[in-house]
Amino acid sequence: MRPPIEPYEHGMLDTGDGNLIYWEVCGNPDGKPALIVHGGPGSGCSVNARRTFDPERFRTVLFDQRNCGRSRPHAANPATDLTNNTTHHLIADMERLREHLGIDKWLLYGGSWGSTLILAYAETHPERVTEIIIPAVTMTRRSEIDWLYRGVGRFFPEEWERFRQGVPEADRDGDLLAAYGRLLSDPDQKVREKAARDWITWEDAVISLEGNGTPNAYSDRPDDAIMAMTRICAHYFSNGAFLEEGVLLREAGRLAGIPGRLVHGRLDMGGPLKTAWELAQAWPDAELVVVEDSGHTGSQTFVQAIRSAVAEFADR
Repeated sequence: MRPPIEPYEHGMLDTGDGNLIYWEVCGNPDGKPALIVHGGPGSGCSVNARRTFDPERFRTVLFDQRNCGRSRPHAANPATDLTNNTTHHLIADMERLREHLGIDKWLLYGGSWGSTLILAYAETHPERVTEIIIPAVTMTRRSEIDWLYRGVGRFFPEEWERFRQGVPEADRDGDLLAAYGRLLSDPDQKVREKAARDWITWEDAVISLEGNGTPNAYSDRPDDAIMAMTRICAHYFSNGAFLEEGVLLREAGRLAGIPGRLVHGRLDMGGPLKTAWELAQAWPDAELVVVEDSGHTGSQTFVQAIRSAVAEFADR
């Protein structure tokens, strides 16, 4: 990775509805604007994400999505209302941030949940996007959500049954994610903490077979970060990401003219390659790079494919 870098500018963006969004800018103030959109949802932007782009060539913008990371109020607090935290609110936040920073157009980068948000933003505001780089493609359709929290359990039957047992018996054959959402908002702190740990343990299991994965990759995070991420994940995934089913794929034609690079691991258990392939078929200017030795957590080959895309788009 590139050497660590500190932001030269940062602040809190007031959305006008009680939310404050943390943002920061790194690199060259006169460089090509690029926005990093983190995954999760609810994970917040990592310090290492600052090192994605060449600081001599890019003006890199990062932000923590609503109610996570350094944004406030924080979802770890059960009193924090998530009603105004939807995909459409996040799209509006991205536009508000672009205008605040005086950026006309920017490159978008982000994977996993971040790719869903990127696609939703770009299909809403295609005139504001120069290029898109997506490592680990998702569109957060209900079929994808069902696979991640139910279907992939056929490879991890013991771990999935433990995840299923984490909710009350009456909910175990119904909407598990909505049931977890209720537990994660329970007034009893012990109930919330157990639900968060049960959820995050399942997330760890899904990537546990990946050769380049890190044991306890999710559960090693601080308690408040785990609480925010699991609560926001349950909020989004039990509501189909607040998107009409399949809309991102149906509207992919709106991305015509925007160069895209989709990098996806063939061994991604949580997000099967089919989603990336479908998007590449519908988006005329996207190139799909399938990385044979990678899952969701990447590999050296995966990283090289991303860096190749970054270098290619740097001078456009």
